[in-house]
Amino acid sequence: MGVHDGHRARRRALFREQGLGAFSDYEVLELLLFYAMPRVDTSVVAHRLMDHFGSLDAVLSAAPEELERLDGVGESAATLLALLMPICRRARTVASENPVILVDPEKIGRFFLELFYGVRTEHIYAACLDAKGKLLRCTPVAEGVDTSQLNVRRLVELASQCNATSVILAHNHPSGVALPSPDDIDATHSACEALRGIGVRLSDHLVVADDDYVSLADNGVLPRDKDKKNKNDDKKEET
Repeated sequence: MGVHDGHRARRRALFREQGLGAFSDYEVLELLLFYAMPRVDTSVVAHRLMDHFGSLDAVLSAAPEELERLDGVGESAATLLALLMPICRRARTVASENPVILVDPEKIGRFFLELFYGVRTEHIYAACLDAKGKLLRCTPVAEGVDTSQLNVRRLVELASQCNATSVILAHNHPSGVALPSPDDIDATHSACEALRGIGVRLSDHLVVADDDYVSLADNGVLPRDKDKKNKNDDKKEET
């Protein structure tokens, strides 16, 4: 038995009996690192990670290359730590067996807040919906770039492949400020026109930052469905 084996066995037993509530944040990291660093005192590495990044959330949100810059953190440990947030996001977005319906603005906001939780680089996602608002597919159309580099052709191809009726765009501002930039608005107009060319509606574009988001439809850049319906009703009344 190695020098750390007794301690590790006790830590694992404590988790199985009491869950993570029995652990401090650094001890959570220590426990996790058991599975990437079999012959190292992971307590030292866990303290080093917490001291450098400041919080458990920041450690788990860091890119692998950032983690590897710390002494004692190798490729296996960095990969394991960097995997956790994406795995949790995927699990949370597909947890329900029921279809995901994205019609209500508040539900749309919550969906993308979950999707971007812990993401520290800018991503642009496209959610393709059918006529009833059921989510057909949600996938990144750009990663590590801002909206000025949105690949409109890729977006159109995705919507066409999904046979989508409408699309919701969303991207994050890692700066922590959910205010649309001029580039965001220009990209929204470009995407709207390109999708319109294949008979698909861009129903919204959300800017997400931390636990906040801004809807460009709410801000008048794109019309809401209800606005479109009201205009149609007005026309019927006129005739």
